[in-house]
Amino acid sequence: MTDIHRDAGESVDSVLVALADPTRRRLLELLAAQGEVTATALAAQLPVSRQAVVKHLAVLDAAGLVSGGRVGREVRYAVRPAALDATARWMAALAVDWDRRLANIKRVAEAGAPDAAGERGEGAGGPS
Repeated sequence: MTDIHRDAGESVDSVLVALADPTRRRLLELLAAQGEVTATALAAQLPVSRQAVVKHLAVLDAAGLVSGGRVGREVRYAVRPAALDATARWMAALAVDWDRRLANIKRVAEAGAPDAAGERGEGAGGPS
């Protein structure tokens, strides 16, 4: 595996781990809908403390899904779509591969079905 593929795989892993938590998914939804928002404003919309929101935002930040920038005394968070886009591309490629595999299985099954049915009635194990 090349370094590029390993780095991309680690990025996808961190995004999937970050998105495994429903609170973090909700935070991402809120940020996508509202733009730049403080942790305090986000906590007001969720049943968790501001400190918990900050911890969740740190996980999202480490995965490359959000970034925080200081505006005066506040830290405002915003969505960074690049990591999510890369994960979506990985998932789409995976889906294409599975679609191809399933199409091959279907083709083989359909091509072999008439022969298998014809062979059942003949031979030593069939009825006479």
